[in-house]
Amino acid sequence: MTTFREELGKILVELGREYENLVVIAGDLGRSTGVSSFEAFPERYFNLGISEQDMVGTAAGLASAGKIPVVSTFATFLAGRAWEQIRNSVAHDGLNVKMIATHSGISPSADGSSHQCFEDIALIRSIPGITLVLPADLSEMRQTVRAAVETRGPFYVRLGRGEARNIFDDNEGFHLGKARGISDGADVGIVASGSLVSEAIQAEALLRSEGIRASLLDMHTIKPADEEAIVELARGTGGIVTVEDHNILGGLGGTITEIVCRHEPVPVEMIGIRDRFGESGDLRELMELHGLTARHIVAAARRVIDRRNRSETEEESETH
Repeated sequence: MTTFREELGKILVELGREYENLVVIAGDLGRSTGVSSFEAFPERYFNLGISEQDMVGTAAGLASAGKIPVVSTFATFLAGRAWEQIRNSVAHDGLNVKMIATHSGISPSADGSSHQCFEDIALIRSIPGITLVLPADLSEMRQTVRAAVETRGPFYVRLGRGEARNIFDDNEGFHLGKARGISDGADVGIVASGSLVSEAIQAEALLRSEGIRASLLDMHTIKPADEEAIVELARGTGGIVTVEDHNILGGLGGTITEIVCRHEPVPVEMIGIRDRFGESGDLRELMELHGLTARHIVAAARRVIDRRNRSETEEESETH
């Protein structure tokens, strides 16, 4: 199975051949993130060492000079240490900087809480003008990185560590800013992003085996969010489960609830990190610990259906 790291290096080299003004900036972790493959263009690859704020500041300067800079390091270092530079040096002026954060969420499992970043979506989403994308698989990652390079403005692309599943074909419809429909059903809605889309697909199959039909959306673009798709999902199902490898505060769950509260209030259950720090362990065991598996999604779907049915019953009793 191919890793995000391997495929990221390949797509950057491919884009480097097409765009002579593409440059890559690493922070002493180029081999860990995969961007060291861009050393194929030594005059356009810069390793600035363990200095994330300088990385982003340098990228801002290069973007101002007409380059397309790609900055990449672990999520906890990029969003955490360089947030001020992302806000003031990049986003404030809408500069054409592409930030690729790897090792996000619980994916750096054995490295423990210091490297497990559960807060970066909330941090980045709060900054105006940044496009924020969480690819679910290798195909979406390739298309996302290409779209980021070819679309003007700041991007934050969130990737996990290690092996990545193949879920979609390159010819299937990936559209930046538009949620991707995976299944269609009227009993419950499921909205997933990033590495947990594969768990959501398994959950949808389990629900179907029980006679529960779920509409499943891959919400790869968190910002700008596809509000039309979310409102349609809420109206069509009457309840939504959100699924993410991030703190439930400020991430995908927060995004979805903000939308439905404004337009179509329905019960929402959130699968995600329950406002806590991580810990070291085996990845699968940590997924069980944090309730991020298919069986947890199924249980949340049942809760949403129960809440919706109770609400409908109460409404009917009030009208009689």
